[in-house]
Amino acid sequence: MTTCFAKPGDYDQSSLFTLLVLKVEKQMKNFIPLLPWLLHYDQANLRGDISAGLTVGVMLIPQGMAYAMLAGLPPIYGLYASLVPLLLYALFGTSRQLAVGPVAMVALMVAAGVGTIAEPGTDAYIAYAILLAFMVGMIQLSMGILRMGFLVNFLSHPVITGFTSAAAIIIAFSQLQHLLGIPLPQTNQIHEIVSLAIRELEAVNIPTLLLGSASIACILLLKKWGSSAEFVGNRKRLL
Repeated sequence: MTTCFAKPGDYDQSSLFTLLVLKVEKQMKNFIPLLPWLLHYDQANLRGDISAGLTVGVMLIPQGMAYAMLAGLPPIYGLYASLVPLLLYALFGTSRQLAVGPVAMVALMVAAGVGTIAEPGTDAYIAYAILLAFMVGMIQLSMGILRMGFLVNFLSHPVITGFTSAAAIIIAFSQLQHLLGIPLPQTNQIHEIVSLAIRELEAVNIPTLLLGSASIACILLLKKWGSSAEFVGNRKRLL
């Protein structure tokens, strides 16, 4: 059996150029995962993707503004945090199902952390919030480069569930001032929010309360109607 090894001189310039192009193309595909997906895109998915994009766009604008207000920032910063990550992740992301953008729990944690060293809405508060976002981004980037995602496995399910439930309750009560139309100080203590709201019951804005209550009722009714329609549809398919 004879083994042949190619020497550098055995390749001509065209072969070396082809190998170089293939290597660069491979590196580009690894760096920008959008390229291979875009080259093999199925046009049958175009209609659904456009519908999904419009839905996300319609929901993202008010959602981003609400999250910014929850974090104690002007609403415009919520739009920045909603649009820029989506554009970057479309180029460099590897998952087609991952939701990217601000979330309520992160906004609440920003308000709880930065609110202890600066007054919400001030220039200093905005600067600290931007600095915090930059620091967290650098930490996440470093952990991603070092392949430290395994640390998530050490977070138990009860801990995550308790944190999520507590954050949901705090977020709900923090919006009480907008539902009642009265100014309430921003705090993470639920009993303080409730006691202050009770003291200010005489100053409740009735039109604001009626509009907020009607909106909540519509959301609950639509959710119940959607669940009923889905149940009927599944039952028809089974029959």
